[in-house]
Amino acid sequence: MTHVKGAEGRTRTCVFRLFGTVVGYATHHLDGRRLGEIGVVGPLSSGVDASWLWRVAAEMGREGASEREKGRWIMLQAHRAFVCGDLLARWESACWKLAPGGRRIGFDGAYCNRYELWTGNLTVEGAAPDAVSGSLWSSSPSPRPGRR
Repeated sequence: MTHVKGAEGRTRTCVFRLFGTVVGYATHHLDGRRLGEIGVVGPLSSGVDASWLWRVAAEMGREGASEREKGRWIMLQAHRAFVCGDLLARWESACWKLAPGGRRIGFDGAYCNRYELWTGNLTVEGAAPDAVSGSLWSSSPSPRPGRR
């Protein structure tokens, strides 16, 4: 695992809820072919930073899971939300920005159609602060995860 220097883009983006926290998911392209090789995931809820994703992945994954396995768990949750339609919002093209200091992990091949996962503190254009706080997308919050 390495750290992300930050990134931004205008790509397919969605917002979903994971254990009561609003999370954004976008794709990032390494070149002009726009293949979406990288999954970009980060919490949008106020007061939640990207380390929360990794703590949840550690709790929900198997005991002693590697960083790559935790990254796969995070990628799978974003992919599941996107594919199954369990979304709060979806844009075919939205501007997003990933703050410097997040985590970057490779999958040693394609996983959920992505070769890498970048996580960090994310902002998404069109996700208004009151919406991200949950006031517009309210539902009964899911309990925080516990060890299975």
